[in-house]
Amino acid sequence: MKAEIRLAGTGGQGVILASVILAEAAGVHEGRFVVQTQSYGPEARGGASRADVIIADEPILYPKCRQLDVLVCLSQLAAEKYFEDLKVRGTAIIDSFYVRECPREGAICVSMTETARTELGRELFTNIVMLGALAQITRVVKRESLEKAVANRAPAKTLELNKKALALGWELGAGQRKKGTKG
Repeated sequence: MKAEIRLAGTGGQGVILASVILAEAAGVHEGRFVVQTQSYGPEARGGASRADVIIADEPILYPKCRQLDVLVCLSQLAAEKYFEDLKVRGTAIIDSFYVRECPREGAICVSMTETARTELGRELFTNIVMLGALAQITRVVKRESLEKAVANRAPAKTLELNKKALALGWELGAGQRKKGTKG
């Protein structure tokens, strides 16, 4: 198994931290081969931001994504910029709050930002909600592995909220799996 995954949004949405957590979950807690890279505009906050994670059961010979198996977009700009890198039968997961126009049919719309706002009181946790939904929809890593990685990376004062964010994302993803939607 090999999965090329891109988490994309704007600076400040936490896609880079989310990619580090995802890579740790797969590499450290599941013993798989992982490469994590990131790119963001010079503006940092508000500019384009993306992070790629390759997860494989065998050594990874080329450290860059060529054709994405999974694309997660937390902003309209990310959707417009990165959909062309997604395989024809790849899985697209988009945030239903910030991505109003999806460039391709069949994307899975998930209310990640809205859930973080209403259930946790802050958009700050959208990236962790996203990880839960991503893991549930794609099964690229186990929930337990993500829980351990979140516990390693989240500040102690927000750990419980981050755990709740991950669980909420998992529930959102479960609803999408039941619908059978696929990008």
